[in-house]
Amino acid sequence: MVQLTQPLLLDSAIRDWVLLPILLVMVFVGLLRHYVTQLITSVPKPQAPAALREQRIMTRAQTTRMNSWYLSPAAYAARRDWLADKLGSGEYVQPVPEKKPDEGPVNPLSDPAQMEGMMEQAKKSIVMMVPQTLIMGWINMFFSGFVLLRLPFPLTLRFKLMLQRGIDTPDMDVAWVSSISWYFLCLFGLTAIFRLILGDNNAADSSRDMGGMGALTGAGGQAPPNPFGGAGPDYAKLHLAEKENVELAGAGPAVRDGVWVGADVHERVLRLYGAK
Repeated sequence: MVQLTQPLLLDSAIRDWVLLPILLVMVFVGLLRHYVTQLITSVPKPQAPAALREQRIMTRAQTTRMNSWYLSPAAYAARRDWLADKLGSGEYVQPVPEKKPDEGPVNPLSDPAQMEGMMEQAKKSIVMMVPQTLIMGWINMFFSGFVLLRLPFPLTLRFKLMLQRGIDTPDMDVAWVSSISWYFLCLFGLTAIFRLILGDNNAADSSRDMGGMGALTGAGGQAPPNPFGGAGPDYAKLHLAEKENVELAGAGPAVRDGVWVGADVHERVLRLYGAK
């Protein structure tokens, strides 16, 4: 039995006074939030030379292992021995001040740097969450229950709860989108538009609000410092582990398929261009 459904005819005023205003407000708020975030973000302080040395030596060791087949076996062996010696001796590890036996746990509020980091995260969180809360309240107050558009492709019933929030009509086609669902579609759909206008590292990407602040990382791919005074990564153990990786690599990374990339290169060039 084929079920006939009557198509809905939407007033053009819904497009002009509901759909487009929500879209324009989302774009405007995203741009405004990007520039406000730039204004409140303080200039990051440079890391101490000792902290940079203990990080960059590991990066150098990893890069050498990954690209060592471009080196001759003798050149790679010299670099491997030097890296193993430096990583094993702990020369590049930043010295940690000794803690007195009667000294209690460190209060994170007593460190100005950690306090500044906590305030920075709090300001960014407010700039991200407050506009979205206001927009959702504005849509629920003035545009609750509106049907805005129909998607040009069929969907299953699993999408009904996501696309028809605020509309209690069980017989409506799943392709119809309500006002609050249009807000969520713009929330994720405008990400590519903001990247095109503002670049990749922009603060207008509203989809990151759903993930909270847990995805933040520090500069250079390093883990961010714990704002509550916890211990950071143990670079002494990391250096020893990287030393083992360098030693286990041996001469293997310098050879691919049993032949070094530069072995007999002159003969290969002559065979390629000399023979007619």
